[in-house]
Amino acid sequence: MTRASSSSADTPRSGGPTRVLIAGAGGMLGLDLQRALEGRGVTALDHADLDVADAAACLAAVEGHDAVINAAAYTRVDDAEGDEDAAYTVNATGAANLAVAAREAGARFVQLSTDYVFRGDATSPYPEDAPLDPISAYGRTKAAGERLARAEHPDGTLIVRTAWLYGAGGGNFARTMARLAASRPSVEVVADQLGQPTFTGDLAAQIVALLDADAPAGVYHGTNAGEVSWHGFAREIFRLVGAEPDAVHETDSSAFVRPAPRPAYSVLGHDRWREAGIAPMRPWLEALEDAARQGVLAV
Repeated sequence: MTRASSSSADTPRSGGPTRVLIAGAGGMLGLDLQRALEGRGVTALDHADLDVADAAACLAAVEGHDAVINAAAYTRVDDAEGDEDAAYTVNATGAANLAVAAREAGARFVQLSTDYVFRGDATSPYPEDAPLDPISAYGRTKAAGERLARAEHPDGTLIVRTAWLYGAGGGNFARTMARLAASRPSVEVVADQLGQPTFTGDLAAQIVALLDADAPAGVYHGTNAGEVSWHGFAREIFRLVGAEPDAVHETDSSAFVRPAPRPAYSVLGHDRWREAGIAPMRPWLEALEDAARQGVLAV
């Protein structure tokens, strides 16, 4: 990823940033963030450009920016069970380093987090102030990243938790299902895990709106509205690519035993957006249909 900087052709809302650094800019969300911030001064850095575990490098990279978005993460959930230190280095130490750098630069800091910070045994949407109770190494390191970022830059840190991401810029469940719809007569997908499929294009726009509104520091849940199982999500993907939804058969989590436990219930509440005067994100199915029209499901 090259260091990309553009002049400010589009004027942000009053209080919005004009010089933004994106860490982890080569991922799905990072690419959509670059598009959402087009016309502003953007520095887009992937791991080859910036090792977030290097505190001095973070200080140097952030200098001169008025907002920092940390989309860099160790996301190999199963691998983290066997190497939690490696995940911690990126997800916790990296978050702390960027928060310190943002504080020293006088910049706002957006730390991306995850539904995995919760146990996943709730029966109603997790509010933003629900106690953290992760059940996996990945979740523990992301929870630590939240705590460290807020401790280092309490007045300027915005935690944005998200889940079940899909987009055009990388591998994800939605694109995998679209590929399988074209190559297999049927698939089995778990029906006992509930969550909120979230389009990275929507999330990127929501993060920019959060910064432009100069919203209060704290926690926000960046997921599309509503809820569905992985099975229900897959059926809609099949429908949208012209395949038969009934080719998606139900199974349960016991059929897919993996090293890291997955939250069974990953539905997040959105009250904090309204408190900040920002509309929550649209329903997940509306977003998925829009993404399909944009070619996100093309294989």
